[in-house]
Amino acid sequence: MWVLLAIVSALCLGFYDVMKKLSLDGNNVLGVLFLNTLFGALLMSQGNYGMGGSLQGHAYILLKSLIVLSSWLLGYASIKHLPLTIAGPVNASRPVLVLVGALVIFGEHLNGWQWAGVALGLWSLFFISRVGGKEGFSLRSSRWVWMAIGATSLGAVSALYDKFLMTRFEPLEVQAWYSLYQMVIMGVTVGIMLRLQHGRTRLKWRWSIPLISVFLTVADLAYFYSLSLDGSMIAVVSMIRRGSVIVSFFYGFIALHETNIRLKLIDLTILMVGLGCLVVGSL
Repeated sequence: MWVLLAIVSALCLGFYDVMKKLSLDGNNVLGVLFLNTLFGALLMSQGNYGMGGSLQGHAYILLKSLIVLSSWLLGYASIKHLPLTIAGPVNASRPVLVLVGALVIFGEHLNGWQWAGVALGLWSLFFISRVGGKEGFSLRSSRWVWMAIGATSLGAVSALYDKFLMTRFEPLEVQAWYSLYQMVIMGVTVGIMLRLQHGRTRLKWRWSIPLISVFLTVADLAYFYSLSLDGSMIAVVSMIRRGSVIVSFFYGFIALHETNIRLKLIDLTILMVGLGCLVVGSL
């Protein structure tokens, strides 16, 4: 059952990326992100989550909100301008960066399989940047690739911070409160930017915008419930979730007719083999 839930989570994450791409095409990034945080907060407000009035607890969650929101800002900006067949593999390398962070921050020791996974993951990032160079999206010339890497890195920081938070709070409690804080922060940010950015791209309503929040919320709920079941393995669940890149990758190929697919498939294969090594090394 927990494997099935992890697959559901992965599929939802894949469609989450597709909905972001559809919503952001020719649209205002800050406006779409604000609506995403608004709908996410509304979806998570259906529960009753308290933190015992702890100011320190709310400070921890506020920091989580700032990290995630920063990652989303970079991620939304990059996915608007990058092909999905480039943005997807970059984002899917997050477990590699999480493992590197665990090595540096928590002093964890890697075994041979994990080192192989890290090496292949880093190689895939280099490889996709070279492929992106053929389309004008190289590391040297494209800020959007760097934004995608920045978003993935901050996502890894968030995952490492979750390890700290999950020892103190319930998962849904964290998700509900950081969704609320994100909505407030984005509301203030959008209000300020609207005054400063006259003549910028106007926000256009699309039905894919609320679907961003729906797919993300379902993906997270399936993920948390999967981990709550007896016998579930975090390494396997995380690997399955990164399989979401397959959905966005083939959408970019089939629906958006993106180019250099053969080379990008090679990169995707390298990345998936690397993630497989991480799973084997973590069992």
